[in-house]
Amino acid sequence: MNLSRIQNVAFVAGLAALAACGLGAVGHTAQFFRSYLVAFLFWVGLSLGCLAILMVHYVAGGRWGYSVRRMLEAGTKTLPVMGLLFIPVLFGLQVLYVWARPEAVAADPLLRHKEPYLNVPFFIGRTVFYFAVWIGLASALDRAATAQDESPSPALSGRLLKIGGGGLLAYGLTMTFASIDWAMSLDPHWFSTIYGVLFLAGQVLGAFALVIVVAVALRRQPALAEALQPQQLHDLGNFMFTFVIFWAYISFSQFLIIWAGNLPDETTWYLRRFQGGWGKVGLFLVALHFFGPFLLLLSRDVKRNPRALATVAAGLLVVCVVDVFWIVVPGFQGVKFGVHWMDLAALVGIGGLWLGVFLRRLKSRSLVPVHDARVEAALEAA
Repeated sequence: MNLSRIQNVAFVAGLAALAACGLGAVGHTAQFFRSYLVAFLFWVGLSLGCLAILMVHYVAGGRWGYSVRRMLEAGTKTLPVMGLLFIPVLFGLQVLYVWARPEAVAADPLLRHKEPYLNVPFFIGRTVFYFAVWIGLASALDRAATAQDESPSPALSGRLLKIGGGGLLAYGLTMTFASIDWAMSLDPHWFSTIYGVLFLAGQVLGAFALVIVVAVALRRQPALAEALQPQQLHDLGNFMFTFVIFWAYISFSQFLIIWAGNLPDETTWYLRRFQGGWGKVGLFLVALHFFGPFLLLLSRDVKRNPRALATVAAGLLVVCVVDVFWIVVPGFQGVKFGVHWMDLAALVGIGGLWLGVFLRRLKSRSLVPVHDARVEAALEAA
């Protein structure tokens, strides 16, 4: 597989798609910002999901992470680019968020009450802080991992463990607040205490699906062929299976609590997503975000078959896009169900740049790490 060629195509396609979106924004400004926000949330979710899984691997160990660590590291290196790609969202704050419009705040007592938190300067400051934390964690892990490749010192494994342990706590807190800021505040009258966990579950699930697809595509590379055995594929399939269940549990828990409470301020969020075509999208998610993958991943044969597992993972990636679309777009007042060409163009645009940076990082290093004391001990025991 020629990674350099795919990287170049991804960059060209991404820039062309973003240019098309820029032209489309001239006559459809609101649509541009809506499409861009959905695409951004999906792709930054993959970056953060890779960061979370990487930290889990450094804390827990295991050969499953050894085989996909380079893909996870490459995913985390896209975070600086995603930070830059958030800038267009800042230009559309008044279009996207009702709390960013002074006239709306002046006319709404609830928005005035929330103004100390939901205001433009504080929003920008929090976003800068989130990316500083995430990029700092990714850089600290990368420096330690690079040093480990050059030296077999066991102390480096301990350093990675400490960064991963503290980093998981920082990731959980910052991503919870980021999901509130970027997505939940689209409807500032509604709230859910489980909303951040729903985003975290989707990010980790999407990242597992991504690395499985990439690992299977590269499995014939000599460096990876030995590390990615059927047992490692089985382990990765089990992780993906676990987060399919976890996502369904969190999603249903939120629905059950809100629907049972039957409070107008809370149920309106679901009412918008049950009406018109949005209800069919919800049924699509129930069928293909949970039931389909759940039944397929019950099979041990599917999880040990590279093509079958990669097919399920690729399907889940597509469904994760639909999930973000279903969560975000109905939050805009008066938006009916429909897919605009800029929805697809924004996904390709941001995704092309994301994939280009991902592949550039991936091909810059060996496909498997070296000098990991814990992995070497596990291999000797095996």
